[in-house]
Amino acid sequence: MAKTLKVGDKELELDEDGFLKDPTQWNKEVAEAFAREEGIELTDEHWEIINFLRQYYEQYQIAPMIRILVKEVGKKLGPEKGNLKYVYKLFPNGPAKQACKIAGLPKPTGCV
Repeated sequence: MAKTLKVGDKELELDEDGFLKDPTQWNKEVAEAFAREEGIELTDEHWEIINFLRQYYEQYQIAPMIRILVKEVGKKLGPEKGNLKYVYKLFPNGPAKQACKIAGLPKPTGCV
């Protein structure tokens, strides 16, 4: 049986790793449902990273690896946010994987 995520009255299909099969189905409610599942309460800081990831994906059609994520966040949001410690504080189960899942993106390459 396929994995699904219930959002409102919709059941969204997930891949074998629990990521959205169809990234176009993503919206704010989907992000909040994933975050709840991950035990995260989304703050403005989370949304900065989520929105960054979505813009990056839109531009390059790939989710950034953690090194690139941290570097680009630093350029865009400043050095106090462009470091591993900050990003891990927001997404403790692995910023690339956990943040990409919440952002409705495919699992990043290189993620185990």
